[in-house]
Amino acid sequence: MRHIICTLGALFMLTGVSFAAELPSATEATIRAALASGKPTVADFGARSCIPCKKMAPILFELDREYKGKANVLFTDVHEGKNLAANYRIQMIPTQIFFDTKGKEVKRHIGFMEKADILKELQAVGLK
Repeated sequence: MRHIICTLGALFMLTGVSFAAELPSATEATIRAALASGKPTVADFGARSCIPCKKMAPILFELDREYKGKANVLFTDVHEGKNLAANYRIQMIPTQIFFDTKGKEVKRHIGFMEKADILKELQAVGLK
């Protein structure tokens, strides 16, 4: 039994399977679609290697699951989407940008953000 568990662990490590709760990196098309959806949106710009960003990953994942269909919760890895980060004038990570239901940027926050604070901002931009 121990051999099987060790083998499965090694297999997961070799294949790069992750059990971390994190969102896929959003593309320009994903962000455009979210902003045109009529739903409030938070777009988090960070990196998978950034410690505050890693702490936010499960929070964003939870919010995405809890408010699916009511709000858009996006994550963009600035190392994968350098042009996208430049287009949104990201200077430090993590940066959260909140958009209202019309797709207009309403607020920015730089640094780690607690779930309750993200939820409060989403409610301020139209989450019901």
